[in-house]
Amino acid sequence: MILLIEDNNDIRESFEELLVLEGFAVKTASNGFDALKMVQNFIPKLVICDILMPGMDGYDVITAFKKNVVTRNIPFIFSSSKSESADAAKAEKLGARYFLVKPFGEPELMACINDCLQK
Repeated sequence: MILLIEDNNDIRESFEELLVLEGFAVKTASNGFDALKMVQNFIPKLVICDILMPGMDGYDVITAFKKNVVTRNIPFIFSSSKSESADAAKAEKLGARYFLVKPFGEPELMACINDCLQK
């Protein structure tokens, strides 16, 4: 099960459709608060998370996941329109496996997902 956290409806629906077509089970959240509530009822194998979201950004989400003993080892892939090297460095420091800059291609996303799920 993949948890997809993305505040943009169109992007969230496109990602979800792609992942389902690739054979993955997907749950979605439009913000970090909803995502944290969701993981009280299920534990995803992978999180794909936007960074720029209102209220709770992606950095706050991964920080909350890493503080929880149940969710701290779940791999994170960040997807963001932020392309500064400082953002990628911050994501890595917080424990993200990958930092993908939008727009990115399906092969790149699938390679990251497959790598995360094999480790």
